[in-house]
Amino acid sequence: MVVVIAGLYLGRQVLIPFALAVVLAFLLSPIVDILQKCRLGRVPAVLVVLLLAFFLAGSIGWIVTGQLMDIVEQFPNYRTNIHEKIQSLRIPDGSRLKSASNTVSELSAELSDASESAADKAADKKAGKAPRRPIAVQVAQPASNASEYVRAVVGPLTGILETSAVVIVFTLFILVKREDLRNRVIRLAGQNQLNVVTQALDDASRRLSRYLLFQFVVNISYGAIFGCFVYWIGIPHVLLWGVLAGLLRFIPYVGTPIAAAFPIAMALAVFPGWHQAALVLVTFIILELVVANLLEPWLYGSHTGISSLAILVAAVFWSVLWGPVGLILSTPLTVCLILMGRYVPQLSFLEVLLGDEAVLPLQALFYQRLLALDDDEATEIAERYLRDNPTGTFYDSVLIPALTMAEQDRHLNSLETRTATFVIQSTRELVEDLGERLAEGKLLFTRESEEQTPPDFSALSGLRVVCIPAADEADEIAAMMAEQLLRRLGCDARSLTIANRPNLVNDLATETRPHIAMISALPPFAAGQARSLCRLLRQRYPEMKIVIGLWGVESIAKAQERLGTGCTDLIVTTFQEAINLLADRKRSTTALLPSRSEIRETIAAGD
Repeated sequence: MVVVIAGLYLGRQVLIPFALAVVLAFLLSPIVDILQKCRLGRVPAVLVVLLLAFFLAGSIGWIVTGQLMDIVEQFPNYRTNIHEKIQSLRIPDGSRLKSASNTVSELSAELSDASESAADKAADKKAGKAPRRPIAVQVAQPASNASEYVRAVVGPLTGILETSAVVIVFTLFILVKREDLRNRVIRLAGQNQLNVVTQALDDASRRLSRYLLFQFVVNISYGAIFGCFVYWIGIPHVLLWGVLAGLLRFIPYVGTPIAAAFPIAMALAVFPGWHQAALVLVTFIILELVVANLLEPWLYGSHTGISSLAILVAAVFWSVLWGPVGLILSTPLTVCLILMGRYVPQLSFLEVLLGDEAVLPLQALFYQRLLALDDDEATEIAERYLRDNPTGTFYDSVLIPALTMAEQDRHLNSLETRTATFVIQSTRELVEDLGERLAEGKLLFTRESEEQTPPDFSALSGLRVVCIPAADEADEIAAMMAEQLLRRLGCDARSLTIANRPNLVNDLATETRPHIAMISALPPFAAGQARSLCRLLRQRYPEMKIVIGLWGVESIAKAQERLGTGCTDLIVTTFQEAINLLADRKRSTTALLPSRSEIRETIAAGD
């Protein structure tokens, strides 16, 4: 990494023009493709696009430079307004701050005079009190001929002109030889990496082209709108302020305040009052809020793939390496680094550090905060998810996976007893709280499409269900979730606790016989524990229907093999699946899962 950074810094004279050319090639290639579709050759299309682009840029630059020189020439005319503004900001006489400022100024002047007199005495003594001679001042002579005049004017612009020429040449060859460069990159990566390299190039070209095109359109529109408002306010040199606003928006974070500072300063210099400067500031704030918070996220906010902190760090990093040009190129270059991290395994840390995608899944983040004994943030994560998602989906997507991870860590003895108790207790309290707040008008689960009609669960009304934990407290919490969801749908549901497990057979015999017994079990030993309980219930109550919920199990086929045949009537892995299957079976039959005695009665009656 040190060698790469050193190479980027030492080779900036070549790398900066090349990077600018690559960005321009991505920006101009869609226009070249359009001209090619109009049956114009590749080389003529590239030449036409480059000539138009640089002619337009040169024309605008010439006009803007003229307006800037006009401001410099007219600046002495604004001296009166500037002096009045400064005087109005001065500290009033008689105030404590003014007295302190005067004291500090007097002390500074006395110290300066004392040091100068001491230095003069020492110099006179050393020189034998020789009289001082005036300092000779050289007066610049005007240029004697035209060549010297041109050299004096063009000299400061030599570096810019050289860089521009190199950028034009690089852009020309990149646009003309796009396919050849693509094939060389694929060849360099190796033929056995064709799939990965193709995906990387397609992703890079699509994401960069879209981002650069949208950013260019947004910034040009921003500059035009800002210039119109400045013209309406009455500030002169509108084109200059519009171009500055559009160009400086390419610089992350700091570009827009700088773009607003120049017309504000111009308003303060031109107009006697503060009204026009305040209007420019208000215009800038409103326009920036609308563009940054509404337009940009809608157009390309999801296409860059860079986190906000990464944009700031990248801006600082590339500006230190390459100066102002690096500041402008920081976002496109960072997108390229993220794509390298996505498709090159050795550089995957770049995508983690710079990307905007969630590093941890929501269920892992929820469990991690519980491991850190931070139930407040865990509850906040749950609340944010529940704002846009119903309770049943939250149980299936977040809580069950989090409990599964806790069970795996507990069985591996990698979870301390105190932490395990905290995780279980916090999750139980969250489930109990959600059970009290379940709203009647809210969906239990998220539909795949908003156009679909909500499912009809009215068939479950009056169904008696008992939810039984298979082994431990995590299974007990899962049974509580199932009870809450079934009660919401009108079922006569209740859940047992681990303390009730020894008296399970007597409890089911003495109370109203449930239609269904739903066994809740979580990995990693869900199938084995559920099988033992299922066999016990089957022996004692052969006519009762048994549903086993292997919550969070991915391979239901292997779980079915472990459970065997004839043990259970139904196996489900999510709450949504369980409720949908129960409702479907209830609607498709006169009774949900009819018992053997009901079948015999039906046959005897001749129906």
